[in-house]
Amino acid sequence: MGRLHFSTKESAGLLLLCVLALSVVLAEQEGENLSGLSDNPDKAIFAVRENGTTCLMVEFAIKFLVPYDVLALNGIDLITEQASFMLPRGADIEGKCGTTESDIHISWKNNNYILRIYFSKEFREKNIEVWKINKIQFVYDTSETSHFINAYNPGKHTASTHKLSALVTPAGRSYVCTSQQTITLISSDHQKGITISMYDAQIQPFDIASDFMFSEPIKCITDQREHLEETLPLILGLVLGLIIIITLTIYHFHLKLTANQPQLPRDRSMYKNM
Repeated sequence: MGRLHFSTKESAGLLLLCVLALSVVLAEQEGENLSGLSDNPDKAIFAVRENGTTCLMVEFAIKFLVPYDVLALNGIDLITEQASFMLPRGADIEGKCGTTESDIHISWKNNNYILRIYFSKEFREKNIEVWKINKIQFVYDTSETSHFINAYNPGKHTASTHKLSALVTPAGRSYVCTSQQTITLISSDHQKGITISMYDAQIQPFDIASDFMFSEPIKCITDQREHLEETLPLILGLVLGLIIIITLTIYHFHLKLTANQPQLPRDRSMYKNM
């Protein structure tokens, strides 16, 4: 049996292929569903891990509002119905982590529904690095009858955002928002508007320091405003109470000072005896 002979160039090429194959194996990424850790029946927790370490993590409740056509009773006209449903906690997870781009794909009901969220990093003014959601895509099948009843011309459709820049957060921090955040996607189904409402959210697609642990959070503006609205009456009450105490204290000292001063007679006839 003859021996195989490789030139130096071929050997280098084979070595490079082996290194690339090894790097793919070493950078293996997997999705994990951690929704069972949440007591909220509507909240899902998903993570993407690379080399056994969490590199992307999301925790949220999402409600979809999807318009679709049905045939009217006259059998001629079309009317629009609304399918409303939550993101299920038992969905399948895939994802990809990178230094400046990451994404997570959430699918359920045999891929009849697929939610894709894309994240990116960028530098803004004063050389501040931030991350954001730069695209959301939602694939849905109106032939799936648990949400779409008697859909006209059923089939798969894709809804996407356009030039999205949402949830802008400083790099190395997680985004937190209990309030509802609404994003509209435009569908391939006659340009219908798909509404995605997200709440009770905490998200971090980059720079997770500890496994399955979010970094220090940044509250959304809505939560900050609501917190201010809740605490402002308390602050005003404390200030008013302080003003009342100061006023009463000054009045008390004034009474003590005036009590120690000699009293002049009020009856003028008494001046003759002085």
